[in-house]
This record gives sequence, structure tokens and C-alpha cells, in this order.
Amino acid sequence: MTVLEQPGSYRPSPPPAWQPRTDPAPLLPDAEPYRLLGTDAADGLDPDLLRRLYGQLVRGRRYNTQATALTRQGRLAVYPSSAGQEACEVAAALALEERDWLFPSYRDTLAAVVRGLDPVQALTLLRGDWHTGYDPHEHRVAPLCTPLATQLPHAVGLAHAARLKGDDVVALAMVGDGGTSEGDFHEALNFAAVWRAPVVFFVQNNGFAISVPLAKQTAAPSLAHKAVGYGMPGRLVDGNDAAAVHQVLAEAVRRARAGGGPTLVEAVTYRIDAHTNADDATRYRSDAEVEAWRAHDPIALLERELTRRELLDDAAIRDEQEAAERMAADLRERMNQDPVLDPMELFTHVYAEQTAQLREQAAQLRAELTAAGELPGPLEGGPQEGRQR
Repeated sequence: MTVLEQPGSYRPSPPPAWQPRTDPAPLLPDAEPYRLLGTDAADGLDPDLLRRLYGQLVRGRRYNTQATALTRQGRLAVYPSSAGQEACEVAAALALEERDWLFPSYRDTLAAVVRGLDPVQALTLLRGDWHTGYDPHEHRVAPLCTPLATQLPHAVGLAHAARLKGDDVVALAMVGDGGTSEGDFHEALNFAAVWRAPVVFFVQNNGFAISVPLAKQTAAPSLAHKAVGYGMPGRLVDGNDAAAVHQVLAEAVRRARAGGGPTLVEAVTYRIDAHTNADDATRYRSDAEVEAWRAHDPIALLERELTRRELLDDAAIRDEQEAAERMAADLRERMNQDPVLDPMELFTHVYAEQTAQLREQAAQLRAELTAAGELPGPLEGGPQEGRQR
């Protein structure tokens, strides 16, 4: 006989002592994505911030088109474009303070560049050359994460450790809608909420996990609603409204820094380009759908607002476009240089101190390269410099 089968043990409802641990009402996201551009609230937005967002959006779009072209030319092995999602990328980087950490996914190289990372270093991993391609500590940008959602528990761990040390640090972790179907996503949210870790989870819902639409991944009202089950606020925002995304993320960062715990932000946006250069998006979506989203382009939305408020004219638009072209030309020139590869770098930065097994393997490789006369000389300036000639 089980406990429930014993006389008097069955109760048709929970015992009176049961109460919700958290009132769910304040955690629920808005019924519609939050917007600023085109509303009365836009008049109160900081002009300097709007102009900065606009400049970064224009350069970000050009960065995406140039990186895509480099892939077609064979200079990159793969490039997951964020064209159409630039508002999310730019806002995520600008919402953080210098001391904070950004945890990007493989599609978020633009966010890393806006954070201050050299564009060539941001693309090094996608070139198939040299580990991460940059020093994560320099700009507080974690390594680009190709496995889905595995960066989220890392962000929680860093933020929790920083708080235990007394460091005033917030981690912002970026993930796609496909990543929300991974176990790492749920584990990270649960740990963050229980520990009240200073983390912002930023989901870019661009409609598809490669070819799988969101409706085949979840039956939830929105991805932002998933926050409630973990006891954190969920925010739903128009991911093509750069001002709204920046405001929502900045508020979530401030809340985390003040000890309020994590927030899950879902930005509803769209992937204009294919998943990567290896994907044929025409097999699972229509041209009409793509064109409908082009009409909601983040650059056009912000440009319209700035023009309406007489904060942007034709000359300023040309200046931003010319700056973007200079950035693209520099990126193109440096990426067209053949890298100088040193096979011994396979063993660099695997561990702070090499294990005996790695030392043995490195010695074996060095001996083989020396015997073949293929061991290159030391590179000037360390591993991050002098890699191209």
C-alpha cells in the first residue's frame, strides 16, 4: 500500500500550507512586443544615443554584407549573417558597461565588434584559423559559441562568481530561438533564478532554427513567457526597434546590477539572409515573407525617426555610409592577406599550464615538423599579432 492509498491520506487539492513562491503577474511579458520608434514615447529619447545607434546599425549592415562576400570568395569557411538583426546586436553591446561581460553565440560577431573587438579577430574562428581568435579578457567578450546554448551556463557561472567576489559585474548572454530548446537553456535559467545571479538572457527570435519554424519548437505564448516558470521577469520587445531593444536591455542590466536577479528578454526579429552560406532558405520560407520583413528594416525605422526629429540629414547619412565603406575596405584588405599558420599553436591556451599528455604531443609534433623542415619561426608580437603577411 502506498502513502496515497492509506485511509485519510488523499487530498483533492494541495494542502493549505501550499502557496506560490513568487507572484507570477509581475513576471509576465507584455501581450505585444514593446516598441518606441513611431510612438509618442520616442520624442523623449536621447538624440545622442539615437545617432550612435544609427551609426552602428549602418556599419553593422555593411559588416554583414562584407563578411558574406568574403565567404563567397573563400576567405571565410562559414558566416552566419545577422543582417536584419543588427538592432539586437548593436543594442546588446551598447547596453553593457565596460566591466560587464558579453557571451555571444556564433551569429553574434557584430555584437562583439560593437563591443570593441577587431573585426578580423571576430571572424578568425569562422575562418577556421586559431582557436577563438581574440583574448576574451581584453574586451570581456567570451569565446564565440558554436554549440547551441552552452554559453548560457557559463554566463551564469561567471556572474555568480563575480557577485560572490563582490565585483559589480553583469553578464549578458545571447542565444537564438533554436537554443531555447536545448537543456543548457533551461539549466542556466533555473540556476540563475535560484542564485539571483546578475545575468540577462537575450533571445533573438529570428523565426527559424535553421529550417525549423518557432511553432514546431514550442507551444508557449512566447519565449519570454518561459521566464515565469523559473521565477524571473520576461520581456518581449520589437527586435528591429533599436531604441526599444536598448532600453529594455539597459533596464535589465541595471536591475541585475542592483541585485534584482536575472531577466529573460525576447526580441522578435527576422533573419533576412539564410542560416549560413551552406543553407538554402528558399526551401522553407517564401520570398514574400522575407520582403514583408524588409519593410520593417531596423535601419529604415531609426532613420525615419531621426529624420522626423531633424536629427539626421542627407549629409549625415552619407557620412555614416562612407564610414561604413572605409570599415569594409579595411576588413576586406586585411582578410585578403594569407595567414601565417603555426601548427604548434594547437597547444596554445588549451590549459593555463599544459598537461603532461599535451607536452608529449607537442614535442612529438615539433620533432615531426623539424624533420620535415616545416617548423615556422616565432611570430613577432605574440599570437595575436603578426599572423598575416
